[in-house]
Amino acid sequence: MSAVAMATASKTPPGADPKQMERTGAVREIGAQAVWSLSSCKPGFGVDQLRDDNLETYWQSDGSQPHLVNIQFRRKTTVKMLCIYADYKSDESYTPSRISVRVGNNFHNLQEIRQQLEMVEPSGWIHIPLLDPLNNPIRTFMIQIAVLANHQNGRDTHMRQIKVYTPVEESSVGKYPRCTTVDFMMYRTIR
Repeated sequence: MSAVAMATASKTPPGADPKQMERTGAVREIGAQAVWSLSSCKPGFGVDQLRDDNLETYWQSDGSQPHLVNIQFRRKTTVKMLCIYADYKSDESYTPSRISVRVGNNFHNLQEIRQQLEMVEPSGWIHIPLLDPLNNPIRTFMIQIAVLANHQNGRDTHMRQIKVYTPVEESSVGKYPRCTTVDFMMYRTIR
């Protein structure tokens, strides 16, 4: 392998915009049902910026690694996927390069389900499936995202957005087709 090929490592490909997945009716964003906390943050760069649906704002940590995002639900919740927006071109050494995802009932029994996930110069949405060994969505009270390393050995980190998705279950009343158009989605709770 030539030195040029080794220097140009493949980049993490961006995933689809999570809003498109929501419009299909297959998943629903449930981050608003959780209590969010961070290991540290600079003033004005905290949870509000991480959850504001604005890709120009971000959480910025302010402490030693690992940097943690804690997502706690009031009841055991089915979670299918995490989506993280990262932008290497804008954030450079603040961009996470290695993360870990842990789940459990509380801080004392978290277990890693996605270990040492490598992100190479990410630019866009990164989709992280949260599945058990049988490929079913996990059920958990808590999710913890740990930033273990940044690009260029950066100290603090930037994360622009995090979304948490649950699968939408079929109706038990009957097998109705999913409402996918905007007009039908306005009235889907009436069905």
